[in-house]
Formats: sequence, C-alpha cells, structure tokens
Amino acid sequence: MPRQPGFGVLTPRGDRLAVWGDPIVHSRSPRVHSAAYGVLALPWEYGRRQVAETDFAAALAGLDGRWRGLSLTYPLKAVAFAASASLDDRARSTGAVNTLLLTDDGPVGFNTDVGGLVAAMNDLGVARVGTARIVGAGATATSALVALAEIGADTVEVVARRPEAVEPLAALGSELGVRVDHASFDAPSGRPADVTIATLPGGADVSDHAASALAGTGGALLDVVYGHWPTTLASAWQAVNAPVASGRGMLLHQAVLQVRIFVSGQVDEPLDREDAVLDAMRAAVMGD
Repeated sequence: MPRQPGFGVLTPRGDRLAVWGDPIVHSRSPRVHSAAYGVLALPWEYGRRQVAETDFAAALAGLDGRWRGLSLTYPLKAVAFAASASLDDRARSTGAVNTLLLTDDGPVGFNTDVGGLVAAMNDLGVARVGTARIVGAGATATSALVALAEIGADTVEVVARRPEAVEPLAALGSELGVRVDHASFDAPSGRPADVTIATLPGGADVSDHAASALAGTGGALLDVVYGHWPTTLASAWQAVNAPVASGRGMLLHQAVLQVRIFVSGQVDEPLDREDAVLDAMRAAVMGD
C-alpha cells in the first residue's frame, strides 16, 4: 500500500483512544486494540462511547489534547468524513471514514475497512479476481467495491432489492474502471463470480432459495457479519462446500491498520513486532 501523499509528517497527540458508534456496547474494538497496545508496551487508554450521528460534531469538538484518535462505526462514518481536515485515498474514494487521527492541524480521516477487506480476502485465498459479487448496497458495499477494484475486479454484480440503491456504486465503479451491474435477490444473473462479499447486517432477511442460488455461482464468500453466525448466506455456502469466512478477519485487519495510524500517523508503516501484535489481536477477535 503506497504512502498517502500530501500529509507530510503527522504528529499524533495524547494517549486516549475510543470507538464511537450507536449502538456500541457490542464492539470488540476495546479488547482488540488493548491487546495490541499491551504487546507494544504503550500505556494508552482505549474505550467506547455511544454517540448518535446528530451528536457527533459536538462530541468531537469537546475532545481535549489528551485524545489521540477515534475508531468510528455505524452510523458515524459519513459525518467523520465531513469532519476530516484531510483524507487518505481510500476515504476519499468511499466517502467514509472509520478512523480519525487527531492532530494539531485537525482530524485526519482514514478508511481502513478497504484494507481490512483486501487482507481478509487474501486469508480466504482470494488475492486476484476478475468478476465479483457484492450482496447489499449499503455503506459497507462502497468499501467492498473499492477493495475489489484494488485486487483487479473488472465486473461486479451488486445484488440489492432496489436498483436505485446501486446507482451510486455504479458511478463509483465508473471512476474505478469497474463495470457495476444490478441484480435482484429473486433473479441473480447466474454469472460465475470469483468471490462474493456480503455486506448485509446480521439478521438480514434472505430467503433460503435466494441464498442457495447465490452460493451456486458465488465463488468464495466473505460475509462481514460476525455476531450473528452463521448467516443464511454462510449456511448456503457451507452446504455446497465453498470457502466461507465471517467478518472477524476484516475486523482484525482493519484494526491493525488503525493501530499503525495511531502509533505512527501512517497506515503503510508496519509496527514494531507486528507479527506478535497481529497474534494478540487475532486472539482478542476470535475469543468469545
């Protein structure tokens, strides 16, 4: 991953970090990040805070110089994008920020979800694709599209109930050099895909018939859900003995990139003892 241009030397401040979202009580980020900082012997505090979208600007403005950075989850990624004084390329492409580095020059916004998806697909044995499928057309689908473009996808089918929901993805695909087609759950194209990324929330209503149809031509499945497992889609993939992975891998790898940012200010600069950090964070992600 290239060093992002235009940032210069970023000087993070403080020793306080947190994940914000609404809801947030389910988040594994505090224990995942705390595992990393334990290995690195950094006496940082990482907590969680429930912050509604309408309260984000005031909450951010209320942080003092003790604060180093924030992880952002639903529904704060768009407002964090708007609040950023500068952005990395992935955040700029997706319009979504899940990581804010707090500096004296203002918040710097990053999207580590894209890198997390790329690394999770690599773990699944998917390093290069031609055709791909995304199930769902919400905010995570945008990061999925950018991730697929980065590993070579030239055609992506987006399975969504509403064709108009796919239009922004088609526009982004045009910028990325990726053809984006819409398909419905009831009538997927049947075109074989090298990989499918499911971006639906846990508990989403997908019929067994639709899941089976998608699994038959979907290649490997990366389902971003990890709290409601197995999903209907995951069960369909397992039934045909196709490779499948939950969102825990994405969660792990995007968090590693966040730790890099919070430590050095650069997403592409590996950590000291990164292998040991990764092992500790993986144990925290996978543990119940």
